Amino acid sequence: MLTMPRHLFDAMLAHCRAEHPIEACGVMPGPRAGDVPDRIVPMRNAERSTVAYRFNPDEQIEVWQEMAEKRERPVVIYHSHTATHAYPSRLDIQHATIPEAHWVIVATRDRGNVRMPPDVKSFRIVSGEVAEETVTVV
Repeated sequence: MLTMPRHLFDAMLAHCRAEHPIEACGVMPGPRAGDVPDRIVPMRNAERSTVAYRFNPDEQIEVWQEMAEKRERPVVIYHSHTATHAYPSRLDIQHATIPEAHWVIVATRDRGNVRMPPDVKSFRIVSGEVAEETVTVV
């Protein structure tokens, strides 16, 4: 189960909506010993794609170094799907290399001229195996 503070959940949704139709991506660090994120770091999608994301490598190095200095870990790694459901693609599964992270997908798809409400789901992905988990916003 993923527990996420309301202000981080809302910030993640705002980031994903703002980047639409490009896939948004980011990380939510938290204490190494905990499983609840305490801040959000929206990142740039180096792909600038509507169907794929990749962290900007230089930015990722900076963020991971900052987490190490603050004794944090990536609790949540999130991205949006702009045209499909909130479920990991084959590429998402291949890139899920941090088994202790919660992999969150925000579906921001539109239907014609109607923007659908975001669908948010969290997954644990370990060795290619995908397990959906409950998201609790507090």
